[in-house]
Amino acid sequence: MSFSGKYQMETHDNFESFMEAVGLPDELIQEGKDIKSISEIEETGDHFKVTVTTGTRILTNSFTIGQETELESPTGERVNSVVTREGNKLTAFLNGIEYVTELTDANTLVNVSPGHMAGGSRSDTISGLIYTINKMGSL
Repeated sequence: MSFSGKYQMETHDNFESFMEAVGLPDELIQEGKDIKSISEIEETGDHFKVTVTTGTRILTNSFTIGQETELESPTGERVNSVVTREGNKLTAFLNGIEYVTELTDANTLVNVSPGHMAGGSRSDTISGLIYTINKMGSL
């Protein structure tokens, strides 16, 4: 299945506690907690461009699977990471926090940050964050 498409967030769990744990300022957490973000993904072979729009904030990351690249974290910090793909799952570590994006079916994208730190250890301070995003259409 291709990740390409436009997705609107339907639900998110533990948003406030997760964003606090990754270092997002409280004013941005409060501003973003009720906004339904839109994610647009363009997949061309192993190259991806992901644009997430949350209110007036736009976060865009481009990467090639398996190659180190500079990505913008949710806090706006630029960090080097390698995105890997296993089937319908993309995984990256940003500032030591694991981010997993899974295409569960042709129309549903789930983003999970299970609180795993680089190296596989678990952080007790980071809650899981789950977004269920339904496809709005092709790009």
